[in-house]
Amino acid sequence: MQDAPLLTVEDLHVSFDTPKGVVEAVRGVSFELGREKLGIVGESGSGKSQTGRALLGLLAARGHARAKRVEFDGIDLLRADERTMRTIRGDRISMIMQDPKYSLNPVMTVGKQIEEAYLVHTKASGKEARERTLEMLEAVRIRDPRRVYQAYPHEVSGGMGQRIMIAMMMIPQPDIIIADEPTSALDVTVQLQVLAILDDMVTQHGMGLIFISHDLNLVASFCDRVLIMYAGQVMEVRNADDLQHAEHPYTRGLMRCLPQVGDSGRELPVLERDSAWSEYQESSRD
Repeated sequence: MQDAPLLTVEDLHVSFDTPKGVVEAVRGVSFELGREKLGIVGESGSGKSQTGRALLGLLAARGHARAKRVEFDGIDLLRADERTMRTIRGDRISMIMQDPKYSLNPVMTVGKQIEEAYLVHTKASGKEARERTLEMLEAVRIRDPRRVYQAYPHEVSGGMGQRIMIAMMMIPQPDIIIADEPTSALDVTVQLQVLAILDDMVTQHGMGLIFISHDLNLVASFCDRVLIMYAGQVMEVRNADDLQHAEHPYTRGLMRCLPQVGDSGRELPVLERDSAWSEYQESSRD
């Protein structure tokens, strides 16, 4: 018997009021998340980040989310009051943002920021919070945790800043992590290190991970399942090891555009978009 999903999303829509009218950013997205790594892939503007933000009620001003159901542990996240959401955000569902430069407080030391994330959701003492913070810095493979604990965000590299963000989001030991392009600003070597840390921590604690990215190769190599988005809709969902059998023309087009090792000299094809792709997905639901 399979475990019940950690998260169920059914017919999620996200829209924004603009001076030119309502813009539909997410249209009818549905999926389930278990104790697994689920990748959401799409081009810029496909709605993948707005999907992740909507789950935690973190849409920008004039943003609206509605759905038949967004259920986590018996709670409909879109219908929960703000008091309930405050007990869920950060504690049971955490979100790792894309660039630590814009997510870390520049006037607080690294250690104090991680401690704060722990103290908000526990009744721990200051001493216990400090000890847990140093343990988490060590867990994300920072060599000198005590030095970094005292550092300010501008004093650390981009890769270390991302590790600090992971430590901050993981310290309450949430059930679900939403990682919004956590490696896009990092070089390839540091990317692999950050992914290894995420993989270890998700596996060890039995969490669910939603990994949002535009890099299909990266997601295919890291995640268990892949959800392909285009123009606010889900085009296809595949096991990561079965992407070569993709059926939707958009997914197949993305696969053809990926450069291959040892395939030098071949001109990469240009992805041609078809206005009928949305209709294709709607018809496949019937």
